[in-house]
Amino acid sequence: MKRHGLNPRPSGRGARQLLRDAADRLTLVDTGVGGADSPAASWAPVPGGLVGELAAVGVAPAEISTVILTHLHSDHSSGAVAGGAPVFENARHVVQRAELDAARGPTAEWVLPALEEHLHVVEGDAVVAPDVRVHLTPGHTPGHQIVRVGEVAMTGDLVLHPAQLDDPAIPYVYDDDPETAARTRAEVLAALRAEQAVLATAHFSDPFTRL
Repeated sequence: MKRHGLNPRPSGRGARQLLRDAADRLTLVDTGVGGADSPAASWAPVPGGLVGELAAVGVAPAEISTVILTHLHSDHSSGAVAGGAPVFENARHVVQRAELDAARGPTAEWVLPALEEHLHVVEGDAVVAPDVRVHLTPGHTPGHQIVRVGEVAMTGDLVLHPAQLDDPAIPYVYDDDPETAARTRAEVLAALRAEQAVLATAHFSDPFTRL
């Protein structure tokens, strides 16, 4: 499994990961803020640069076969849709059932109708592509999920700041359920640390951290 990091900056744009498997299939983890008219425009730098970043590594949106959305906050999912249509028209979009059930507001209204026929809904841990697994990690949102590929864990917003690696109880103002988020963070980080896993984070200044 080959991994490309896309836009690994500690800003509202977040970070995305592009994975290419042995059969040349492509999986994208998160889609960023999207265009100037996306729900993220009220607070994040838009438009996002995802399509250009993909082009820089020789990938067209139509080549993506799987998109995994760690959660449905605007900086992680708005880029899945443009002009009311899926940007990655040939991809199934992996979302947790708990995330869909809780989805409300402008981002859900922007993303979900356009992706309705493209959704791959999972409940809990699941294998979603060769060597690619998702794990339910609730707290930041009810259906937040991380992505595992070998030793790498793509953590979405499980951790938002390096200080949380030392103290998982440090809260984040935008966690939907701070107590659950802290408990999940502690449990997942302990397991990943025991593996000496590599974190691929969305908002750290250094996108890759070995525990």
